[in-house]
Amino acid sequence: MTHANDVAVGIVGLGGIGNHHATRLVERGANLVGGMDIDADARRRFHEEFDVHAYEDDTDLYEECDAVLVTTPNRFHEQYAVSALEAGLDVLLEKPLAHNIESAERIAEAAREAEGFCMVGFNNRFAEPVQVLKEYQKEGRFGETTHVEANYVRRRGVPGRGSWFTSNEIAGGGALIDIGVHAIDLSLYFLDHPEVVEVSGETRSEFGARDDYAYVNMWGGDDGPEGFDVDDSASAFIRDAHGNTVSLEVAWATNRPTNDEFVIRGTEAGATFDRGSNELTIHEATAFDGENHHFSDAEIETREGDSHAAEQAAFLEAVAAGEAPDINTVEEALSVQRVIDAIYRSSERGEAIRLD
Repeated sequence: MTHANDVAVGIVGLGGIGNHHATRLVERGANLVGGMDIDADARRRFHEEFDVHAYEDDTDLYEECDAVLVTTPNRFHEQYAVSALEAGLDVLLEKPLAHNIESAERIAEAAREAEGFCMVGFNNRFAEPVQVLKEYQKEGRFGETTHVEANYVRRRGVPGRGSWFTSNEIAGGGALIDIGVHAIDLSLYFLDHPEVVEVSGETRSEFGARDDYAYVNMWGGDDGPEGFDVDDSASAFIRDAHGNTVSLEVAWATNRPTNDEFVIRGTEAGATFDRGSNELTIHEATAFDGENHHFSDAEIETREGDSHAAEQAAFLEAVAAGEAPDINTVEEALSVQRVIDAIYRSSERGEAIRLD
């Protein structure tokens, strides 16, 4: 069997997240063979930093690869994921699946027909505390998991006004599709990706388009409010076919403290996972033969790990084995995209959206 680090892998899209992935690949000793971007400066920087060829055309890169990571802006996910799949390559596609539901459906259809597979980059699933929590779930410690309270809230964290992140045409949305997609996926992962039947939500754009937007830092730079036409926060409620639920709070900007907590409620125990600090606490209430009633909160210490590196390892191992992974599948990502689409539609219409 081919070793994971022998897999010839390339990267399509040589911006910030593409370079982040390239750095992780090099650190693990993977066989990074090249990159592709339509921007000449991005190609030059990539070549200088990683000493591999950077192509202007995706088909030239594909000839060198067994697999590719697609890390372009959302609007171009379909173009490059589909072309790579049609070339017979395995694909790790950064989240979200696409910029809108129609494009996501076309990617899913291409993946169903492809010789290779497509894995979607929800890296938070690979965080050590999340994997520990899932093992406790499998052992039955939580009983039936019935509700997830999902928070991915920044006090001020617009990624870059004037960048593609704040353009609805390119990104397909704002905070909801950028970071809310992670919160939704992780919540559905804790619920074993059930069939979602109803979604109610409200999206807001209250800060990003203001001339007096006050912030401490903005990693993508601030070109001002002109062209900011996406949401900067969202609230939603999601119900599955068994009556299990998710409450969602997501924001790039809001007048409240930052919150990265996921609270998982089960019939036998619950848990709090802080995505920002990686802290995991198990909450239980116990009585011994009807006596000694008490509460207990167990703090779980896990190893520190890089979730992107762990995600890459799972991807490359699957490529080397010639078997599609059973985690981070396109069908799961499509389910997340349907929820995002339903939240936007619910906000626009002012009513709950049925998905069944």
